[in-house]
Amino acid sequence: MAVDPNVIPPGSKVLIDGIVYTAEDVGGAIKGNIIDIWVGTEQNSFGVKYKEVYIMEK
Repeated sequence: MAVDPNVIPPGSKVLIDGIVYTAEDVGGAIKGNIIDIWVGTEQNSFGVKYKEVYIMEK
């Protein structure tokens, strides 16, 4: 998951829809309250979604 390190520190655990993700990248285009999650295949690509995000660890 790519994050803005000023919002979510790298290495943080984040909960979205019951799934835990780890902030592992600081994408250059990711600014502010936006995250980018790599899903692995084009069939799993969802485009833009608006979700509640919970930071579990910093």
